[in-house]
Amino acid sequence: MNEDPGLTAALVDFKATKRKLRKSRLVVEDGPQKGTRLDIASERMTIGRSGICDLQLTDDGVSGTHCEIVAKETGFLLQDLGSKNGTWVAGVRVEEAWLEPGMPLRIGNTVIRFEHASGTIEIDLSRREKFYDLVGHGVRMREIFAVLEKVAASDLTVLVRGETGTGKELVARAIHRASKRAQRPLVVQDCSAIPANLIESILFGHERGSFTGAADRKQGCFEVADGGTLFLDEIGELDISLQPKLLRVLETREVQRVGGTRMIPVDVRVVAATNRDLRQMVNDGTFREDLYYRLSVVHVDLPPLRERPDDVPALAHQFLEESAKRGNHGADRHFTITRDAMTKLQAYPWPGNVRELKNTIERAVSLADGTELGMHDLMPASQKTPPVIFPGGTAEHFVDNEIPFKDAKQKVVDAFEAQYLKAVLDKHGDNISRSARAAGLTRYHLRELAKRYGLRGETQGPDDED
Repeated sequence: MNEDPGLTAALVDFKATKRKLRKSRLVVEDGPQKGTRLDIASERMTIGRSGICDLQLTDDGVSGTHCEIVAKETGFLLQDLGSKNGTWVAGVRVEEAWLEPGMPLRIGNTVIRFEHASGTIEIDLSRREKFYDLVGHGVRMREIFAVLEKVAASDLTVLVRGETGTGKELVARAIHRASKRAQRPLVVQDCSAIPANLIESILFGHERGSFTGAADRKQGCFEVADGGTLFLDEIGELDISLQPKLLRVLETREVQRVGGTRMIPVDVRVVAATNRDLRQMVNDGTFREDLYYRLSVVHVDLPPLRERPDDVPALAHQFLEESAKRGNHGADRHFTITRDAMTKLQAYPWPGNVRELKNTIERAVSLADGTELGMHDLMPASQKTPPVIFPGGTAEHFVDNEIPFKDAKQKVVDAFEAQYLKAVLDKHGDNISRSARAAGLTRYHLRELAKRYGLRGETQGPDDED
């Protein structure tokens, strides 16, 4: 990795309104697309056979979405996306590698050279440090705010991707509030929370008598949201048999109720969100490529909280104020966090992201004896309570603390994932390849989960193969 960030990285003045990336390009030196040149003109670009990729190759040895290059402050990072045949840099198979000028990479039967070009690419940064309920002082969030400021005024479809608890619904609400549709309905529908046999009815509506139990005609989400915004959360959970119907609605802006014959026009702006990698799902055949195109007209990637520790103090103080007001502590009670506790909060990996930080602050304010909160008050619940696999009566704990079902369920899932991953990595000596095979996951997916739970450092070298 190049130690001079001026050569490959974003040169960022915290108060600047532009983020500057050094121009770089990819040159195909061998393979079916030999001679193709592509400038790296954005922070993230993908390479593969699928039409959703920035550099599309016809090489049969290349996976649908094979790998990606991410521009970071410290350089350009190449990451394999769970490809079948692997990504090779200078003859070595890698999960990820920092690229240097002139460095060759091979995917399938295609050889690509990474090189620098003259000049820079400018990426807008917002002057805001808050966009409605979204808070972020650092570059990553201010870059997202700049995108949201531009896209809100349009009717473009937006796909928001991020881990659970990063604030995907807040993005949808902010887009709606900043749009010309703000006075019309915002309808939120969680696609993972609907029984498979009811989802078509809930999305598109049904006519009376169209199925057992359909006693009355009912409008679906699209009709209810007419004139406003429809937020489809966890879109990756939508059954593939329903995806063509959703695609048709997005293309024609008309719905047909279950059991109906009439096409009903709808004027709806759609924002979709997922914590899954839809590109990998396209590879696996579980998500339609044409629907991915239609949903990701504008793509917003929310960073996990562990990648934006500078934002933790601002978020914590906001949650302190909100919790104090809700808890009826009175205007004379001003809560603070000790410096040592704040440092530890910034260092913690937050597997539950912003939602976990919010819950931690709310619990601390409710239970603390004084107004100065130390680490004993603020220890995250995932570190403070017994393992959340139910012998410890944790369901009652969630109910007693008025934690909504969805949040409680996610805490159980998070706790299970962290414990399972730690156990499988321990068993296989931290070898990602063997651990992934044992868990039935792709190496890319397991590696990303391990990073999320702070189980394996990002700077470790490539995995040993058996």
